[in-house]
Formats: sequence, structure tokens, C-alpha cells
Amino acid sequence: MAGGIATRLAAREQVPSAAAITESAVVRWMLIGTGLVFLGLFLVTPLVAVFAQAFAKGVGVFFAAHWEPDALAAIRLTLLVAVIAVPVNTLFGVVASWAIAKFNFVGKNVLLAIIDLPFTVSPVVSGLIFVLMFGRQGWLGPWLEAHDLKVIFAVPGIVLATVFVTFPFVARELIPLMQAQGTEEEEAARVLGASGWKLFRRVTLPNIKWGLLYGVILCNARAMGEFGAVSVVSGHIRGATNTMPLHVEVLYNEYNFSAAFSVASLLTMLAVVTLVLKSVVEWQNNRQRALAAKPAAQE
Repeated sequence: MAGGIATRLAAREQVPSAAAITESAVVRWMLIGTGLVFLGLFLVTPLVAVFAQAFAKGVGVFFAAHWEPDALAAIRLTLLVAVIAVPVNTLFGVVASWAIAKFNFVGKNVLLAIIDLPFTVSPVVSGLIFVLMFGRQGWLGPWLEAHDLKVIFAVPGIVLATVFVTFPFVARELIPLMQAQGTEEEEAARVLGASGWKLFRRVTLPNIKWGLLYGVILCNARAMGEFGAVSVVSGHIRGATNTMPLHVEVLYNEYNFSAAFSVASLLTMLAVVTLVLKSVVEWQNNRQRALAAKPAAQE
């Protein structure tokens, strides 16, 4: 009882008074108006422009641009790359996060720096790195050519470039989450005799599921929309190595604006779906935290 009273008093002390955080109505409306204007200019207006241009010549032209053979090949390739890159990065993110958050080992800071590397390197530069490694004149180029293996200007190079630029997303969502949760529950489960797999499935995974899903959504969005690194390693071969962003560029450079914006609108819809899923995950995560906090507040 005394502990519950002390907890409530401490919580009240940490909450600032309403007078300390409430601004005048004029300031509030100015801030809200500035935010709405910014969103309108830099988010809503471009979205409206994309769909307006996509439907400028009618619905028939819009759908015809998607059923064109090169467009279908670009869509299939984009989905294929995402299907490969996202699970690979999910597995890497979970393993790396587990190791960094739950254990101390030599080279931990080096691993953290490597995870952040794609955030600091330009995608175009990362694509050039793969060209230097796997291109015909690259380090491994002669060996690959001798064994009739093609990486650059082929699907494997696109997959490698996409994996590189997207692998921090899952790990960077899970590392702070796992560090905040600590190791007490895992240690208790281990003492009670849980195996490594059961420990992960019954204890760790339920605690990180929303953060994991959030990271997967972001990783998938970047994988489908990546342009810079993929542009360098793809070779822009129509119907073979063009992903959807590259296909949009090709159509636009050919002054086929309606088709370009039609394919771009599909990418835009994928982005909107990603934002909706992201918001749902955030809402569900906040709701779960609030439900978990209620029993503690009632003590």
C-alpha cells in the first residue's frame, strides 16, 4: 500500500502542470497552421499532382501503362527483390539486435557502426562499390566471368544493392527496444529450463513483435522504392533489370508522361499503404503500452 502511494506521488511530481505546458490560442493556431501549410505544400500537393497526371489521359491509358510488358516485368522484379531483401534483413536485424542488446563482446561498437553504414553512405556510392567488387574489371569480376556468373547488370546485383541499403531498418528499430527491456525475463526463463528457441519464441518475440513489424514495414518500403544504388548496378535493361522506380525514369525520359506518372502512382499507393500500416502499428503499440501501464497505476 505504501509503495503504491509512493509510486503515485512520484508520477505526479514528474507530470508538469497544465499552466506550464499550455500556450495561448494564437500560438497554438499559428503552429497548427504552419504544420498544415507545410504538409499541404510538400506532401499533399505532390501526391495530388502525381495522380492528376496519371489520369490526365483517362482511365484506359492509366491501366494500359501497368499492363505493358516492360511495366509488368518491372513490377515483378520489384516484388522479387523485396521478397528476398526483406526476410534477409529481418533475420539479420533480429540476430544483430539480440547480440548487441543481450550480450557484451569485443567488437560490439564496430558492429553498431557497420549497421549504421548505409545511413552515412550515398546509395549511388554503395552501388559503385558493388561495381568495383563484382564488375568485369572489379576484384571478383574475372573469377565470376570464368565461372559464367553475372552479378552486375543482373538480378543478383540488384538484390545485393537493395539488401545493403535496407539492412539497418529492422536492427535499428529493435536494438533500443531490446536494450530498454533488459535481460531479466530471458534470464528467468533460462533458469526455469527454457531452451534457446523456446526462450526466443515465448519471451523475446512477444516483447518485440510490434517493433519488429514496424522495422519490416520500413524495410519493405525502402526496398520497393530504392533508386540510387539499384540504378548503378542494374544497367537499365528494359524488361530485365528495371525496377519500378527505374521504369518510371525511363518513361519520363522518353516524354511518355502519362505512363510514367501511372507507374509512379502505383509506387505512391504503396507508400500510402506503408504509412497506414506504420500508423496502425504505432497505435497498437501505444495501446498495448497503455494497457500494461494501467495495473501499475492502480496499485
